[in-house]
Amino acid sequence: MQNNSPILFTQDGYNKLVKEQEDLKGIRKLAVEDLSKARAMGDLSENGYYKSARAKLSSVDHRIRQVKYLLQYGKVKTISNNGTIDIGSNVILKTGNGEKTYSIVGGFESNPLEGRLSHISPLGKALIGKKAGDTVIIQTPSGTSQYVVTSVE
Repeated sequence: MQNNSPILFTQDGYNKLVKEQEDLKGIRKLAVEDLSKARAMGDLSENGYYKSARAKLSSVDHRIRQVKYLLQYGKVKTISNNGTIDIGSNVILKTGNGEKTYSIVGGFESNPLEGRLSHISPLGKALIGKKAGDTVIIQTPSGTSQYVVTSVE
């Protein structure tokens, strides 16, 4: 997972990770208690509750390590409201199908279904540095898509 490019976040995305880290500590405590209860039941070879509790603890520990890594190597991108699209910008794009609104965010906080578009996605890359009125054309597997930037906040 280690590379030379920084892991960029919006302030909101970074704050959500910090909160998730705190929440995971509580979840881990409960998972350890469940594992202890399962061990107390006796024969572990046929104990489904034990296997389930062990898998849950493993999953929580894995996510804790991921979040710790992201917080350790992540950087909050300073938002500059100079009218150009960058991480932290909210943009309205005009397409052939109407208008779409996106927030440009870091790769680990993106979710296109919620309108959070990664700065490293094909559309996100094409939008970085553009201003209101600019046209963006990208190649997708389904063909060429054209967007007009109508607003940048």
